[in-house]
Order: sequence, then structure tokens, then C-alpha cells
Amino acid sequence: MIAEIEKFIEIQNNIDEIIKNSPFKLSYIIEKSGIKKPTFFKKLKEKRFTPEELLVISKTIEPKQWRNETKKEILESLKRSEDDFKNGKVHDFQEVMKNARLRLETYRNEN
Repeated sequence: MIAEIEKFIEIQNNIDEIIKNSPFKLSYIIEKSGIKKPTFFKKLKEKRFTPEELLVISKTIEPKQWRNETKKEILESLKRSEDDFKNGKVHDFQEVMKNARLRLETYRNEN
């Protein structure tokens, strides 16, 4: 429990840098947080977000949630991957890279 509290304090103390280094615009993070802009900036300056607010911000900044999978879940996932490969459910590397570049370019143009 001590490690979790220390991690919370570290996040609270570094939230400005965390937000600054995120791939999202500050206006987007503020909008998703549901906190009024002046209040958000005051909380950011004072580093006084509630745990619930930090949770909303972190879910905005890091939408993909990582979780610890069990050995059984990992093996099942690998089995599904092997089955997909055997059944031809694969993508050409060049095609994947082309699509990734297009998505990146679209993202850059939107921001």
C-alpha cells in the first residue's frame, strides 16, 4: 500500500510534466476532465487534483489500459494468434506500415 501512495504522490507532484509530455492538446485534456478551464489551471499550478480527477486525466492521456494477464490468458491469446496465422488472417508488413503512416499523417493534420 505504501508503494501505491508514493506513486500517487509522485504523479500528483509531476502532473504538469506528465500532461506536457502527453500526445494530446491541453484543451482536449481539460475538456475531457470536466473541470472548468480556470479551475483546471489553478489545480495544475497548485498540483492539487483529487484522486478521481487524476484518474480521469490519466484515462484521457493513456486510453489503453494495461493489465496483468494470467498465464492462461496469455497462452489463449497466443493460441488464437497461431490459429489466425494458420487460417491466413495476416496482414502484409508493407500494407500495415502504409496504413500507419496514413493514420499518423491524418493525426498530424488534425492537430
